[in-house]
Amino acid sequence: MKVKNILINGIFKENPIFRLVLGMCPTLAVTTAAVNGLAMGMAVIFVLSASNLVISLLRNFIPDKIRIPAFVVIIASFVTIAGMLMEAFVPALYDALGLFIPLIVVNCIILGRAEAFASKNKPFDSLFDGIGMGIGFTLALTILGIIREIIGAGTIFGYPIMGQSFEPAIIMIMPPGAFITLGLILALVNKLDSGKFKHGEET
Repeated sequence: MKVKNILINGIFKENPIFRLVLGMCPTLAVTTAAVNGLAMGMAVIFVLSASNLVISLLRNFIPDKIRIPAFVVIIASFVTIAGMLMEAFVPALYDALGLFIPLIVVNCIILGRAEAFASKNKPFDSLFDGIGMGIGFTLALTILGIIREIIGAGTIFGYPIMGQSFEPAIIMIMPPGAFITLGLILALVNKLDSGKFKHGEET
């Protein structure tokens, strides 16, 4: 597969959030602010690309019967590294994301790509599959975070943009706001897809 196709697949065609609807726990929980979504996404890019690469390199040496435990150990190692780096260099974000950093270990996106792609493909392709999926995940979380932060707080990445007269809809930075925002975006994505499909049939 070409690198371009692999990246596009993860960002658009099989976007983990908007197309596959995976990893809903961090998606709904950490997107109260754009910076939280971006930070979580960056951590997932690192873990996903690194674990994909290592799993692909070791795919012929890992016995089939223990492949899932082996994948989890590899993923957990990179999650630990990511957590330590965040705690050392961006402690405020580390505290904001809290429990959801170690929970990256059991994120179905990462384990799913290890099983479906990295264990069956070459290291170079697996690395870029991880990068593409990670970028797609990051974009989705950041978009959700931006929308919720603007409507719920009148800010974007912590900077006020709506003026003093703006009255924020607090519900948007609460759990119901996450479901409302994600549901509307998924509806829009599905509508756009159905429109393309109908257009393709007509032509």
